[in-house]
Amino acid sequence: MERVDQTQLTNAILAADRPVPEGLSDGEGRPAGKRFDVYRNNVAVSLTEALSVAFPTIHSLVGDAFFRAMAGVFVRQHPPTSPVLVLYGAEFPGFLAGFEPVAHLPYLPDVARIDQALREAYHAADATPIRPEALQLAPDALMAARMEIAPATRIIASPYAIYNIWMMSRGGGKPGTAGQGVLISRPEFDPQVDLLPAGGAAFLAALGRGVSTAQALDQAPDLDPATGLGPTLAIALGRGVITRVHAPS
Repeated sequence: MERVDQTQLTNAILAADRPVPEGLSDGEGRPAGKRFDVYRNNVAVSLTEALSVAFPTIHSLVGDAFFRAMAGVFVRQHPPTSPVLVLYGAEFPGFLAGFEPVAHLPYLPDVARIDQALREAYHAADATPIRPEALQLAPDALMAARMEIAPATRIIASPYAIYNIWMMSRGGGKPGTAGQGVLISRPEFDPQVDLLPAGGAAFLAALGRGVSTAQALDQAPDLDPATGLGPTLAIALGRGVITRVHAPS
């Protein structure tokens, strides 16, 4: 039996307009064109469904027909690299950023990052959060402290009102024009999305890089220490984001 080129086979599976690979036959040596077409369709449907489950907000925003057509393009460009599809589609936000038919919806990539972050948070390692009293430090000690962040934490800052858009896709929220930052966390079993005060995303992201509170504030110029620091830390504490505090002795 003629050997089938694996690259040709993979490309044909992901593209319905490609011919059946030469040399493909069933277990009895008969041409397997019809079987291959059925299998190819099943693969495309399965990957499209996986993408729809992974990015429900994008599906809701663009509609079913458009989403499925767009998913077909994505699947051909980004075939799965693992038989486990639970995190398939990690490249989808980046794909949206370069997909010309949605160029008039520039917020889509960042909204897709929320959906992706929720999946990542769900599958991240567990961590034990600190008790709120662990941050009851003298002002100088708090500014010098460094904080460890839970593995499930994801932070997204956008020039678009991504939290409002994400909420509106679920029947709540209201339109907005100002940029927003969101925190994705997993305080127990279900990931959560929280809107952060202005500059809060940059501040928490800096803490996640291991810098002190004072240095994180320097790296978040939009965060007002008087009005934004307390609420940002309160959200982080309430969601179990901070897992350890290293304060000067």
